Amino acid sequence: MESKIRLIVDNREIEVPEGTVLLEACLDHGIFIPNLCFLKDQGDPDASCRLCFVEIEGQVVPSCTTKVTGPLVVKTDTPAVRTLQKSALRFLLSVHYVDCARCPANKKCALQDIAKFLGLGLKPKRLEQLLKEPAIIDDHPLVNYFPNRCVLCGRCVRLCRTKEGRALMSFSKRGFETVISFYGVNEENMPDCGDCGKCLEICPVGAIVLKPSAP
Repeated sequence: MESKIRLIVDNREIEVPEGTVLLEACLDHGIFIPNLCFLKDQGDPDASCRLCFVEIEGQVVPSCTTKVTGPLVVKTDTPAVRTLQKSALRFLLSVHYVDCARCPANKKCALQDIAKFLGLGLKPKRLEQLLKEPAIIDDHPLVNYFPNRCVLCGRCVRLCRTKEGRALMSFSKRGFETVISFYGVNEENMPDCGDCGKCLEICPVGAIVLKPSAP
């Protein structure tokens, strides 16, 4: 029989199976925690966005890497939590080209939703904006990649698998220069890539789009 554990989240009691990721437990019970890299049933996330902080017994921790192994008292809306979340979002926006009106993700963008939730504007004033070159990477035969929209959440990389289980996408370069690479695409596996489209569907910010000439 599956063991259940009771949690107190923002003074609300919920019950989840032992071993559940805390972020998933909260989201499944309608308790929103800002996040970008989490995907349900896709294993542990990369914990790269640094947005899903919560406070447990005075300690601020990322909820996407915290598993429920015993009773917890969780707070999602403390000053310490909000300060870290806002700082993380400001950093993401400082390397993000904000042009919502011409972005295919406009009004269904995770960054827009999180900024609204945290009460922040999309153009941070405290940090210098740093953008990558080139603005568009078009070496894939079917899609264009916009690195200055990309938040490097890793969702597309984690979902990208051919029928043979080979990934056709990966992170490339390091630090500020990190981008998504399509180095694995070739004529042999191109049909698998073209029939999939998961990267287009899962991107939370419209960083991967079909080429205008794509079938």
